[in-house]
Amino acid sequence: MNAVLSVVGKDTVGILAKVATKCADHKANINNVSQTIINGYFTMFMHITIDDLDLEFTQFVDELTKLGSELGLEIHCMHEDIFNLMHRI
Repeated sequence: MNAVLSVVGKDTVGILAKVATKCADHKANINNVSQTIINGYFTMFMHITIDDLDLEFTQFVDELTKLGSELGLEIHCMHEDIFNLMHRI
């Protein structure tokens, strides 16, 4: 199973590293990442594999949301199936 993770906020040093570390801490594998900085705002999307998570997916989402709050960022993570259904025309 896969998930899509998005991060948006003011750019600071180490955002990608901190989010990647949180994923690694819970055994989520990062398959692909795209990030850019636009006028001082950091934006990133990650496609991750969640088959081997060491906690429930909802708890993982809560951990990412908490990390975002601590860093002043908006971090959202949703199951890939939900993401695809939301963006189907």
